[in-house]
Amino acid sequence: MLFGNKLKTEREKRGWSQEHLAAKVHVSRQSVSKWETGKNYPNIEVIIDLSDLFGITIDELLRSDGELKEKIIQDSKGSTNLNWKSHLLSGLGIFMGIMITSIIKHDGIDWKSIGYAAVSTAAFLYLVTLLLQGNKKSETIR
Repeated sequence: MLFGNKLKTEREKRGWSQEHLAAKVHVSRQSVSKWETGKNYPNIEVIIDLSDLFGITIDELLRSDGELKEKIIQDSKGSTNLNWKSHLLSGLGIFMGIMITSIIKHDGIDWKSIGYAAVSTAAFLYLVTLLLQGNKKSETIR
């Protein structure tokens, strides 16, 4: 059974409307409709919520829908790359801002302050990375 069919079956088993289910998982009724018709799929957080709501395993929701499994795999790969790239771009932006400020403040390039800026930016990014990793670990423990 495809995900959409399984979702509709579980929803109707409880006598819930699409609107009622949408309110429970904090999405629009149109989203539920698109999931049930196979036009779109929910993200993994919503799938977990649906699993809990229906009292069935995630495996029961996903196992027979190869397209949904592939989407979840692709989403998880994409978010990892995005986080790494966004950290790098943030760090470069911070560094460039500090360089520009240093040039304006000293009427030219002050290599000593730019060195401090580079070290400060690296330390900041390292701390952000540690905090994000700690946050991910705490989420998996819950």
